[in-house]
Amino acid sequence: MTSALAFALITQGGFAAQYDAYEFNISMRDGVKLYTVAWVPKDLDGKSPLLMERTPYGAGSPTTGPRRRSTYLTAAKYIYVYQDVRGKGKSEGEFVNVRPLRKPGEKIDETTDTYDTVEFLINKVPKNNGNVGLWGISYPGFYAGIGAINNHPALKAVEPGAPVSDWFLGDDCHHNGALFLQETFDFCGGFNVPRGGQRPVIERGDKSAYQFYLDTGALPNFDAKHYKGLIPYWNDELMVHDTYDQYWKDRSLPRNFKNVNCAVMTVGGFFDKEDLWGALNLYQAGESKNRTNNYLVMGPWLHGGFARGTGASLGQVKFYQNTSEFFMEKIEFPFFEKFLNNKASATAEANIFETGANKWHTFAQWPPKGLKEKALYFDEKNSLQWVPEKRAGQDSYVNDPANPTPYLEDWQSSKRAPGDWLIHNQAWAEKRGDVLTYKTDPLDADMQIIGKPKADLWVKTTGTDCDIVVKVIDQFPADTSETTAGTEEKSMAGFQMMVRSDIFRAKFRNSFEKPIPMVPGQPTRVKFDLNETMHTFRKGHRVVVQIQSNWFPIADRNPNKFMNIHKATDADFQKANISLLWGGSKSSKIVFRQLTK
Repeated sequence: MTSALAFALITQGGFAAQYDAYEFNISMRDGVKLYTVAWVPKDLDGKSPLLMERTPYGAGSPTTGPRRRSTYLTAAKYIYVYQDVRGKGKSEGEFVNVRPLRKPGEKIDETTDTYDTVEFLINKVPKNNGNVGLWGISYPGFYAGIGAINNHPALKAVEPGAPVSDWFLGDDCHHNGALFLQETFDFCGGFNVPRGGQRPVIERGDKSAYQFYLDTGALPNFDAKHYKGLIPYWNDELMVHDTYDQYWKDRSLPRNFKNVNCAVMTVGGFFDKEDLWGALNLYQAGESKNRTNNYLVMGPWLHGGFARGTGASLGQVKFYQNTSEFFMEKIEFPFFEKFLNNKASATAEANIFETGANKWHTFAQWPPKGLKEKALYFDEKNSLQWVPEKRAGQDSYVNDPANPTPYLEDWQSSKRAPGDWLIHNQAWAEKRGDVLTYKTDPLDADMQIIGKPKADLWVKTTGTDCDIVVKVIDQFPADTSETTAGTEEKSMAGFQMMVRSDIFRAKFRNSFEKPIPMVPGQPTRVKFDLNETMHTFRKGHRVVVQIQSNWFPIADRNPNKFMNIHKATDADFQKANISLLWGGSKSSKIVFRQLTK
C-alpha cells in the first residue's frame, strides 16, 4: 500500500539516450481513456517483450524516465510500460479502491482494462514480440493479480509482488478483523483524497504516533478531529463495513482468483508489515482455482524488499547472503525469460528462504508434503513445555485501553511505523505487566518449523470482547558469537527476534461474518493460524511466546466490550482482566508444523 515504494526506483538521468518514449491515451471499452507511457530501448535489435505495471501511484512521463527495478531485465532490452489506472494520475474515469469484478450488466473492471490495454499495446508499441508480462508491488501487485483473471492471450506471465489481496482478513487495513489503524489512517489521508478535492490538514504537533492516536480516541473521532469529511472512503466504506460482509468478499483477490490462463509467480516477504497475507493466500488460491503454471517466492524481506538493495540483512538480523540480488537474477529473470522470450529455465514451484538456518529451499509445492504437528504448551513459571501440565492454572494481566500495550520499543518517540518492525527485538516487552512471556529451556538441537503456526488458546476476560496478540520469538543465547547488522555491530546476546506474530479479535472466533460476544469469566477457546514461515531455532536458542491484548497504535484498541467498534465512543472503553489458561482440560498451546524425518 505504501505509495513511496512506487516512486523510489525512478531512474535519474541518462534515460533519454537509452529509450524512446511513447505516450498513449488508450480507450477502454466504455470510452474512458487511460494514460500509458511505453519505453522502448533505442538499441533494441529485433523484438522484445512488453513488461507492464498498472499503478495508482503515477505512471510517470517522458520527462521522468522509466522505473527500472531489475538490471537483468534492462540488459535483456525489455520494453517497459506504465499505466495510470482509471481515476488516478492522467487517466480519465472514477477511481475505486480494490475495484471488484464486474457484475452482470456492468461493462468494465480491472480485468477488462488490462485486456483492452494489452490488445492496444501489442498492436501499437514498436518492436514488441507479442508477449506481455504484468508485474507490480503492493497496490500495483493487486492490479497485476487481478489482471491475470480472464487474461488476454498475449498476457503470458504475471508477477504479483506483495499484492494487496484482502483488506479485512489480513492485508493493510485489517488483520483478523482488527483495524490496522496507524498505517490505514496515514495512507487514506493522502491517497484517498478525491480528484480535485482538498487534502486534510492534520495537526500532530511533536507528538509520537502512540500519543497522537491515543489522544484522538475512539474511531469516529478520527474524522471529526482530523479528516473533517474530506476523505469519503473512510466514512462511507471503511467505517461502514466492520464485519466480513459482501463488500469485502467482492474485493478479495484470492476469493475471486479464477479463470487464470497465464503463468503466475507471487512474491512476498516473511517480514512484510503490509501484505504478507496476500502473497501467501494468492498463491494458494492459484493452486486451488486454476490449472496453470503457479509459483511462489518467499524471502526474508520487508514490503517490496525483494526489488531493492541486496537483502543481506533486515533490521539487526543478518542473512549472510544477498537474498534480493539472488531473487532478481536466479528466479525473477528466468521466470520472465521462460514465458515471454520462450527460453528454457528450471524454475521451482516454490522458492522459500529459511530464516535461522539462512538458506534457500525449493519445493514442488508449498507448504511441502509430509508435515507433522508438534505442540508447545503454556505452563506455570512462564515456561513452554512439550507435554501439557496436569494441574490447571492461569496467568492474568490487566488490559487498559487508556494505557494500551505498544507494538514498538521506542513507542514514546516513533512517529511512523518502521518498515522492518516485524523482525524487531522483543526483549523490551518482557518487562511490561500487560504482556505474558513464556520460554522453553535452551534447545538441545536445532528445531525447524514450516508453514502456519497455530495459536490454540483458552482465555477468560471480565469484558465481553478482547484482542489477542500472539508473538512467536527466537531468543539468541547469552554466549552467541553473532553480531547485529549495520556499521556498529553489537552482540546478539539475548536478542529476541520476532519470527511470526499477529492479532485476533476474539468476537470473530467462530465467524468473521457473524461476531459473537464472550461471556465474562467463562473460559473461551480462541484458535487462529498465524501466517506461514520457514524458520530454524538453532541449538542453544529458546522458543519464546508472548501474549498481550493491544498492539497500539498499529492496531486499533478493543474497548473490551462487544460492539461495533467503528461506532464506539470514548466512554465505551473499559479495563478488563484477561487470563490465559494452562494445564488440565483447557491447556493453551502453540502448534508448529515440521517435516517428518
